[in-house]
Amino acid sequence: MKAMLLSLLFLGAAPSGPAPSSLPPEALGAPPLVDASPTAWSCTIDTLRAGKECVFEAEVPPSKGTNADVESANIKLLKDASRALCSEAVSNARDGSPDPKLVAVCERKYADVVGRCGIEGNTPVVDAKGRFAPAARACYRALSSVLQDVQLMASVASTCCECAARSQCPGNGESCYAAVSRQQAGPTTLACMDERCHDACSMMLPPSASIPRQAPSRASQQHTDSASL
Repeated sequence: MKAMLLSLLFLGAAPSGPAPSSLPPEALGAPPLVDASPTAWSCTIDTLRAGKECVFEAEVPPSKGTNADVESANIKLLKDASRALCSEAVSNARDGSPDPKLVAVCERKYADVVGRCGIEGNTPVVDAKGRFAPAARACYRALSSVLQDVQLMASVASTCCECAARSQCPGNGESCYAAVSRQQAGPTTLACMDERCHDACSMMLPPSASIPRQAPSRASQQHTDSASL
C-alpha cells in the first residue's frame, strides 16, 4: 500500500508532456551582464535637490589633468548648479512664489561651501554618470545643509521678511531671514513686525504681550499730549 501511494505521488509530480531540452552549455558559463547605470540610491544632483538619503557609489578613474585643473573643474561644476538649486529650493518652499533676495542669500552661502569642495584636485567630484565621489561626502553634506537652511528660511521667514522690508522695520534685509527663522530677532524688530506685519509674521512672533516695547520719548509724549488738546 505504501509503495502504491509513493508511486502515485511521483506520478502526480512528474511534468506532463515531453521532457524539456537541456540548457545550452554556454548558458551557465556566460559572463554576467552588469548594469553600470546609477542606482536609485546614488548621490547625485537630483538627490541633493530632493534632500534624499543616498549612497556614494561613484567610480572615478584617475584624473589625467593636473590637480589645479581638476579642482577648478570641480568648483565650476558645483557653482553652475547653484542658481537652479537655490531657485528651486526657495520656490518649492513658497509654493512656486519667488524671492530673489533669499535666492541671493542661498547662492552666497552655497558659494562659500563650494569654495571648499575642490577636494584639492585629487579626484573629480562626480563621475561620468553624475554620481558624487566618496571623497566628496563632506562637500555633499555641506551643500545639503545649505539647501535645508534656505528651505526653512523660505517656509517660515520669507513672507515676514518681505513685509518687514516694505515696512522699513529695523533688522530687515538679508539678516532678517536667519534671525526670524532662528527666533533671534531683536525686541525693536519684533515690536515693529508685530505692529506692521502681524499677519505675515504671526507664525514666528511671540505673544504680543511678551514683546518688549520702548517707552515713548519725551518729545513724542509732548506731541501726543498737544494733539489731544
